[in-house]
Amino acid sequence: MSVYSMTGYASAQKVTGEAGSSNDAALTSQGRLGLEIRSVNSRFLDLSFRLPDELRQHEPALRELLTRRLKRGKVELRATLDSPSSASLADPSPRLLQKLGALQDGVLAWLPQARPLSVADVLRLSAGGSGPGPDWSATVPALAEQVVDALVAARAREGGRLAEMLLDRLEQLRALAAQAAPLVPQLVDQQRQRFLERWKDAMNLAEGGKPPESAQERALTEATAFAIRIDVAEELTRLASHLDEIERLVKKGGEIGKRLDFLIQELHREANTLGSKSAALELTRISVDMKVLIEQMREQVQNIE
Repeated sequence: MSVYSMTGYASAQKVTGEAGSSNDAALTSQGRLGLEIRSVNSRFLDLSFRLPDELRQHEPALRELLTRRLKRGKVELRATLDSPSSASLADPSPRLLQKLGALQDGVLAWLPQARPLSVADVLRLSAGGSGPGPDWSATVPALAEQVVDALVAARAREGGRLAEMLLDRLEQLRALAAQAAPLVPQLVDQQRQRFLERWKDAMNLAEGGKPPESAQERALTEATAFAIRIDVAEELTRLASHLDEIERLVKKGGEIGKRLDFLIQELHREANTLGSKSAALELTRISVDMKVLIEQMREQVQNIE
């Protein structure tokens, strides 16, 4: 199953009727319908429609289609309709102009503040009486299915790129974790030597002498407490577990965005703890590098469905 991004775009057009070069009736029956869908990331499925009045009755069917095919994302569906009258404007007859003028005078008599008719208004009203427009009842569902198929394919392609990026970051995080694992035992040994040296100085021992057993035991106790304080074995184990789960989800695909978002938060928590327990500059650098990679993953996971 593919990984789907919530970001995508698709569009399609459909012309209905038969176009003719000299047949006015053919021009009257022709129209062009355009549909385009844009989607960006969102926590839930958020649908919005921008439809001309002629297509408002199709909104419930379009909403059902998008709800069935998409699970998350802020989705906007926009429809444009080029009516036959926009391609071929008929000359308004004097009788029609006389009637529009009389109607305007009647409206202005009662509503003096009303705006007078413009040329565009007159042409639009004239075209409105030129006959019925094309019937889009069969065209809209088929064109909508086509454009949604294209959107899903675009989201799948983008999701594939996101999956490749996530798998690459997982390998880099595993490499950093492998660098961090041997650092803690080295730090514990170094600190144990420092404690022993300090106790030797405190007891004013001569060079080459041996500290008493109590001093050695105290040094070992301090070293053990230090080892417990800086131990990051649990963090590295949980980190590896989260990385394995993210890889499994990415390879599985499907609706994994929310699950990935939770796991990314857990990765960030382990990297923070790793940095807070750091007792060496190298371990601090590893923690910072991990957080940079995790932040890159977080930004991209926000786009996964």
